[in-house]
Amino acid sequence: QSQRAKIVSHLFPNMARKQIVEEIVDPTGWMLDNDLANFLLLRQKEVLFMCMIGYTLLHGSKVFAAAPKGASVSYKLVSMILACTGGGILVPLFINAIPVPLANDAYPIAILVSFTIHHYFPIVWEVIKLSPLIKGCVVVLYEAVRAKVVLTFTLAAGAAISPSVFGFPLFGPIMCGTVGGCGGAFLPLNKGLDPVLAGMQPPMTSAFVGAALVHFFMNTSLSEGIIDAKEKAHLHLAVFFILVGLANGLNLGAAAKVKKE
Repeated sequence: QSQRAKIVSHLFPNMARKQIVEEIVDPTGWMLDNDLANFLLLRQKEVLFMCMIGYTLLHGSKVFAAAPKGASVSYKLVSMILACTGGGILVPLFINAIPVPLANDAYPIAILVSFTIHHYFPIVWEVIKLSPLIKGCVVVLYEAVRAKVVLTFTLAAGAAISPSVFGFPLFGPIMCGTVGGCGGAFLPLNKGLDPVLAGMQPPMTSAFVGAALVHFFMNTSLSEGIIDAKEKAHLHLAVFFILVGLANGLNLGAAAKVKKE
């Protein structure tokens, strides 16, 4: 068959070029060729940093709300660092890599900016809470970063862990992806298992489901023949996280229950 293809390409070069072009056409390429995908995939550094600000701002709201009265500035700052980069600290330790806050200076800068806003201008977050539209935008920024983190750590763990029983490592990458998406809830480590005492929180559940879906998609026949499979998996993961985040962040589920009652 290869010899026949060579003869055809020699006698009819234009036909051969046409066939090659038709073979590499991506029927689902439209998913990635638009501005929304460029934003959700965080392709530009400026967009990534903007989403980091939203990510750390939302984490900071939880830290300042949970901080004891009279807590020092250093206590709040360290708590915020651990909350924002918990998964980025734990997972690299698992797979023998450099923790995210040490490898990427943009994260500490974003944390300091958000901490300054919460500490010196708390009215900013109070205004954000009053507007479902603005809070929804912050949730979108937050979930876009979280999707990138879960995808990155799931794939990194899959590459670092050697297969044992199956043709690819099964549980390790899923666990690393899950911790990457919610590891901050367990830091500092004196919290123990208190974060899951009343059950898994929505970010934990979505991180587990997202990491599992990405891992199985990338390591099975589901991704065979798919052009840019990683970016398409990233896009779907980001959309999934945003929908779940908006439903929980804006209490849409609770609103629906009230209407039914």
